[in-house]
Amino acid sequence: MKVVLASSSPRRAKLLKQINLSFVVDPSDVDENGTNLPDPVDLVEHLAMLKGRDVAARHKDAFIIAADTIVSLNDEILGKPEDEEDAFETLKTLSDNTHQVYTGVFLCSVDQSGNISKEFSFTERTNVTFGALTDSEINHYISTKSPMDKAGAYGIQDDLGSLFVKRIDGDYYNVVGFPLYAFYQHVKTSFPDLSKNLFFNA
Repeated sequence: MKVVLASSSPRRAKLLKQINLSFVVDPSDVDENGTNLPDPVDLVEHLAMLKGRDVAARHKDAFIIAADTIVSLNDEILGKPEDEEDAFETLKTLSDNTHQVYTGVFLCSVDQSGNISKEFSFTERTNVTFGALTDSEINHYISTKSPMDKAGAYGIQDDLGSLFVKRIDGDYYNVVGFPLYAFYQHVKTSFPDLSKNLFFNA
């Protein structure tokens, strides 16, 4: 059974390679803009499910991994910035505050006929606290263009955004884009036969 990552995120691919998972990448082309759910958990799980089912329809005898990550502050969802001004306002809002990072994960197995035989969804939440940021720090970060393709306008890995993070409560890898520990635990529980081949070749 092949493993398919239904995401074009290089960060998610890097994390799965980190645990020696063999997989192919087949990003979903689902339009995320048509989904407007106010609850962060409902939103990330729904988007992950849409992506996963979309990709599952193109594969047989496969295990599909799909995910979606959002940043939320005071119940307001902060997406990718539209422009540099939007990035500045987002980072200014995150400054000296604690926000939440939610990653919804959708997992499913597809049989040899192309039908989904089992599916499972979960969400991981991590609290992230930023220190106080000056306008010059924010502007310098924006000048690197790094914030422009990231939810919440920052990245915590391989990025100057890591300098802003004062404290994390929860899974660091969830903030990067994929909660490895929860993924491992849920695969062991929900897909026990598959987990023997995915992890440690046990």
